[in-house]
Amino acid sequence: MWLKYANLALLVLYPVAWFAPLMQAGLLPLFGLSEISVISGLQSLWGSDVVLALLVTAFALFAPYLKTLGLALIHFGLARRKLLPALEVLGKLAMADIFLIAIYITVSKGIGIGTIETDWGLYLFTACILASLAIGHMTQRHSRQI
Repeated sequence: MWLKYANLALLVLYPVAWFAPLMQAGLLPLFGLSEISVISGLQSLWGSDVVLALLVTAFALFAPYLKTLGLALIHFGLARRKLLPALEVLGKLAMADIFLIAIYITVSKGIGIGTIETDWGLYLFTACILASLAIGHMTQRHSRQI
């Protein structure tokens, strides 16, 4: 029962995480911003690399939100549980975005150009993705028991 409400909370928390600061950056040639969020990063990417912007948009926005909506439909009996394997794939795609951000931070720190400090939005976004993975896993386990 609580799974459906935890999942619904993600529908609110994801947009908050998208606009929350992921990192504070100084003197980075790619962004030129002091505070980077998922949305501000995407805005910057759209101007410089459309293909990468499309990939990150799919990973950061569409995959996690569609998975959350799909799980909500299942929890409220509006979709069949046969949808769970497809939602699991969406969850894995959403996790790929966290790895992209981690790689960007690692590479930027390794190059030594400017400074990067992670911010609370990165932890919120990561927690949302991990919570969604856990809710999906528990939903799948629960559906096997029925």
